Amino acid sequence: MILAAGRGSRMGALTKALPKPLLQVGGRAIIDRVLDHLVEAGIGRAVINLHHGAALLRQRLSGRDDLTLQFSDESDELLDTGGGVANALPLLGKEPFYVINGDVLWLDGISNSLHALAARFVPAQMDALLLLQPTVGAIGYKGVGDFAMLADGLLSRRPEREVVPFIHTGVQILRPELFKDCPRGPFSLNRLYDQAVAQDRLFGLRHEGEWMELNRPAGLAAAAQALSA
Repeated sequence: MILAAGRGSRMGALTKALPKPLLQVGGRAIIDRVLDHLVEAGIGRAVINLHHGAALLRQRLSGRDDLTLQFSDESDELLDTGGGVANALPLLGKEPFYVINGDVLWLDGISNSLHALAARFVPAQMDALLLLQPTVGAIGYKGVGDFAMLADGLLSRRPEREVVPFIHTGVQILRPELFKDCPRGPFSLNRLYDQAVAQDRLFGLRHEGEWMELNRPAGLAAAAQALSA
């Protein structure tokens, strides 16, 4: 599933006319770069949720014939990350699935990152496996991290007023069972991450390539510069 329903408000004027996933980096729309990763990994179908600029996204993506796209429309109510995935569960099936933010940009290292996640995912042990980027070297990132990770990949949240070494890239594998008894309507995936942390079922995998934060215009510019280097 590709999460493409956000408002992109931190991009300011850039997202008044376009939804954030359609902004270009290095001459190509962000969401097309995400879908290119799916094609490269041999993934043939994606569910994309829509809200801001829903019609533009549908029109722009109608030209892709290298994978099957289905849409989960949230035009009437923006459901946030967790609610958006929960709403699309009937389209996603009963097996673990990838969830990828529609505004992320990453470059693989030696191996394919999506293949690496799939190889590491152990459903009996994990409800969620997040691809994590070291904060040092994350292009455009100025924060204090999201998670600490043990040697076996078990994750813990960043304590308040502390710094941790990893940021969530917005690329992950989730079990549909994680959404059992989840609330209706809008809610964040962070709620389910915290639930998984409490049960020792939230794990991470270190990303070996480059990752670029695209939350603000400065991050977009930094990503474009990195791609052209």
